[in-house]
Amino acid sequence: VTYDPKKIAYSDLLTLFWRNVDPFDAEGQFCDKGSSYRAAIFPGNAAETRAAQASKDYLAGHFKRDIATKITARSTFYPAEDYHQNYYRENPIRYKYYRSRCGRDDRLKAVWGKKN
Repeated sequence: VTYDPKKIAYSDLLTLFWRNVDPFDAEGQFCDKGSSYRAAIFPGNAAETRAAQASKDYLAGHFKRDIATKITARSTFYPAEDYHQNYYRENPIRYKYYRSRCGRDDRLKAVWGKKN
């Protein structure tokens, strides 16, 4: 994914990000556990770092609990294997099954409410 500020504001990108993760899970996301599955934000500059931290602080205050999602400086990025690319489009039935069996949708509703 390449971020293009001409297409979406960073604040909107952060909102979309938060609504698609469990910000309280320090071990991974949903049924996928391990360091490579943990949610994280990788800002590209000081302004993005401040915006990311402000959004995290807001959520911590809103939920009145710590947020496990880390904000980490960018480093070398390694794309996932080919079979992971566009998986939801290439394998829609398997992806829907995964989302259901993994509890992703139910957990997102529990954290974010019905609007998610």
